[in-house]
Amino acid sequence: MTESTYRIQGATGEWEVVIGLEVHAQITTNAKLFSGAATAFGAEPNTQVSLVDAAMPGMLPVPNRECIRQAVRTGMAIEAQINRWSRFDRKNYFYADLPQGYQISQLYHPIVGEGQIEIVLDEKNPDTSTKVIGVERIHVEQDAGKLMHDQHPTSSYVDLNRSGVALMEIVSKPDMRSPAEAGAYLAKLRTILRYVGSCDGNMDQGSMRADVNVSVRKPGEAFGTRTETKNVNSVRFVMAVVEHEANRQVDVLEAGGKIVQETRLYDPDRGETRSMRSKEDAHDYRYFPDPDLLPIELDEAFLAECRASLPELPDAKRKRYEQALGLSAYNAATLTADADTARWFELLVTQSAAAQKKSESDVAKAAANWLLSDLYGALNRLGKSLEESPVSPSQAAELLALVADGTLSGSLAKQVFEIMLETGDAPAKIVEDRGMKQTSDTGAIEAAVAKVLADNGDKVAQYKGGKEALFGFFVGQTMKAMQGKANPQVVNELVKKGLAG
Repeated sequence: MTESTYRIQGATGEWEVVIGLEVHAQITTNAKLFSGAATAFGAEPNTQVSLVDAAMPGMLPVPNRECIRQAVRTGMAIEAQINRWSRFDRKNYFYADLPQGYQISQLYHPIVGEGQIEIVLDEKNPDTSTKVIGVERIHVEQDAGKLMHDQHPTSSYVDLNRSGVALMEIVSKPDMRSPAEAGAYLAKLRTILRYVGSCDGNMDQGSMRADVNVSVRKPGEAFGTRTETKNVNSVRFVMAVVEHEANRQVDVLEAGGKIVQETRLYDPDRGETRSMRSKEDAHDYRYFPDPDLLPIELDEAFLAECRASLPELPDAKRKRYEQALGLSAYNAATLTADADTARWFELLVTQSAAAQKKSESDVAKAAANWLLSDLYGALNRLGKSLEESPVSPSQAAELLALVADGTLSGSLAKQVFEIMLETGDAPAKIVEDRGMKQTSDTGAIEAAVAKVLADNGDKVAQYKGGKEALFGFFVGQTMKAMQGKANPQVVNELVKKGLAG
């Protein structure tokens, strides 16, 4: 386990930062937590609101079983305690986008108890730079609506589409000690949620956001007073909040001031936080058990079904890639950091093995290198995501097979790949239509080599005089003469033979 050395240098010495995150993750379901209203992103305001969501008199909440199931599966994925008995509470506060005047949440008896998430702090050394971050609990609650301040010059409008949407609040322990650790934790949590399928992790759409708790202390002393910066919607912004807020608190303390426990907001344009309101304690919300909802009791059959439905998780997949497929630790970590990337890679490996009639371990390294280098390089250049790739895993497997059987050289394969990106055609069709097949015809290559050596007699003399670096020049000229279609191995052998003659 790696210990953080991150410190803030103040006038009175070093300060240590203490960080905890409360992550709100929208549960992947078609209906809300207590009603059948839809949850799709981007709908017209107030078009996905049931009578329950609008808190009409006499409307009673009914728990959505799938929301409970997804929360339990998430808890299992982080090796957390699953509480067979849990309860919903009412958290009372007035806000214009909260029609009931209270939020149905869980405080005293959450559905998921303590768990843990292992983070990696150095991607190039994923096995030696890990740290375990404790998770205090996961509870299920309903979201509030959304105030819209830019629709009218003097009034604010309310959109209740999000009202009642199911959230998991995933509360970490104050175990993080640097902006990098906070960023790594949030990224790892998002990866796990996407693997499990319990949240899409789209922070830009608001389906995952973090409240960032920050305090500072002299190393080894008791925890200081913390502030909470609300609704931070990217990994990069979370790291920026930690850095700014920690430095702000150090400045306040070293000037003789006190840190006030408060809620703050982050302004990404200015890169700073600002005060929003004083931080409430639990008793301020007058929590009490929701009288309209029975406690949730989970039986063994339900838990067994949840456990059986879990996919292979990122840490297990990374280890399998290293041990069974022979990938480097870095490549394995990179490929498993995103669920979509891992799925794409596994399709590529399966289809490559079938196309080349080899085992998956025999083709995995070449497939990983091509995906992380060639394909990602092209997608970055085109401004596309992997989901938008013009080349499918089956087409990529066909291309790699043509390289493996000698039909294409490495340079020809790159040319074919560029044409695939432009046209969407299969590689075999491109090779056939454009006559791009690599040749191993020794007669044609010998003739090209002989001409290159004859045309560059001075360089041949220099080579024989000890300037062996010129060997690459002769190979390159031969490949150019063959329009890149010659088998490089054959070219090397024949150039060597020609220079020895």
